[in-house]
Amino acid sequence: MRKMWYCILVLICVLKGGRTVRRKRRIMSGLLALCIALSVLPLSACTAPKLTLDPEELYALPELPERYTALNKQLSAIQESGAEYAAPVSGSNIQPVQMVDLDGDGREEALAFFRQSDGEKPLKIYVFTDNGNSYTQTAVIEGSGLAVYSIAYSDMNGDGRMELIVGWRVSMDLQALAVYALEPGGARELARSNYVKYAVADLNGDGMQELTVFRANQDGVGAADCYLWKNGALTLSSTIRVSMTMAELSQQGKVTVGTLRSGEPALFVTGVAEGMRAMTDVLLLRGGELNNAVLSPTTGVSGESSRFRALYPADINGDGVTEVPRTVALYGEELEGDTAQRVDWISFDAAGAAIRVLSTYHAIEDGWYLQLPDGWADTIYVGRSASADEASVTFYMGDSRDQSYTPVLRITTLSGSNRERLAVRTGRFILGRNDGVIYAGELLKGNEGWADGVTEDEVRNAFSLIAPEWSAGDN
Repeated sequence: MRKMWYCILVLICVLKGGRTVRRKRRIMSGLLALCIALSVLPLSACTAPKLTLDPEELYALPELPERYTALNKQLSAIQESGAEYAAPVSGSNIQPVQMVDLDGDGREEALAFFRQSDGEKPLKIYVFTDNGNSYTQTAVIEGSGLAVYSIAYSDMNGDGRMELIVGWRVSMDLQALAVYALEPGGARELARSNYVKYAVADLNGDGMQELTVFRANQDGVGAADCYLWKNGALTLSSTIRVSMTMAELSQQGKVTVGTLRSGEPALFVTGVAEGMRAMTDVLLLRGGELNNAVLSPTTGVSGESSRFRALYPADINGDGVTEVPRTVALYGEELEGDTAQRVDWISFDAAGAAIRVLSTYHAIEDGWYLQLPDGWADTIYVGRSASADEASVTFYMGDSRDQSYTPVLRITTLSGSNRERLAVRTGRFILGRNDGVIYAGELLKGNEGWADGVTEDEVRNAFSLIAPEWSAGDN
């Protein structure tokens, strides 16, 4: 119910703008209908009451609880002073008014994002505290520049209170990251730095989350700064060079918080260079200082580099360890093609020792991947054919030297109107479905009697859909 009232509150705030009366009524009636529907969703179909509503009644706002009415008045006063809503432009928290329990008391604080028309610090984040019957403004965080780029909430020091991690878009070429703690006297800044990406993670096992900031140093070289908690503040502990430039990290790069094979937490930092080469640093905290476990003594940068296939470090097999994707050529193939490639998933220990955990074939174009069975990785050749409604990937066994290949498995992606019929034609078995697409497998003649042959169930267990890679903006 609280979320329903919040939904209505936000709409009220939005409708303060210059929409026509007719447009406001249309939007309001739709939202109210939605809120009413949401309010009865927990009821079963058998017990839900029959609603009889006069359409004209939908034009009238319901009476808000007192505390929301008080909050709305304060937000309206800010608007009337010349401010306009300026929601964060990136990340997962992009609402102009956000409800978050910052102090762990079970009641949500309200954060409202505004831009003033003038002043040295036109960007404002207003914090309102729920006192039971009303909301009271308790803090204002101010910033200069173009926009609030992002905001995240995290209890970094384990005291039960959320810190605010705010990215400020200072200019088109510069971003600043600041961490704030809300205290009785207002917001206290704990750390500030220019940045491209950042990560928050407990890297030393002390129960508190360290802050690692990735930025360009004065020479334009990529660097990672690690901030540790000391005396209630975040203090810069160490800085190391990273293998990629900030341009390579910012465009298609990613910072992944993960775990080494030896159990230590680590940051997997992936940058993508020209020529679509991916380079990954593996950073861990030792004695309060960052270290790169995969640093090459010869080149001075990461030794973990391969062709980029839109894949990032992940726990590919669900064992709790983060693996790094390394693209290699399939048997008898060159690495230039986009389809005929396998991916070896590599785990590391704290010393940087690498082990191949498993290999996959990723059909990026078709949205699926197959964990290659034992014996397949170094002997399989792959071919792909496609039409408007159908794409097939065929796995072959054989010897590339004499061009003798025997098909053993075909996986077909079906998207046409007759996909249901085609998916179950003789020899095919369904592997999965996704958004109007059916994936079907087919065991071929080469699989019979082959020592490394597979069953239908083994193919089903080895088959997975590629989950869309989602980024929260900063990290």
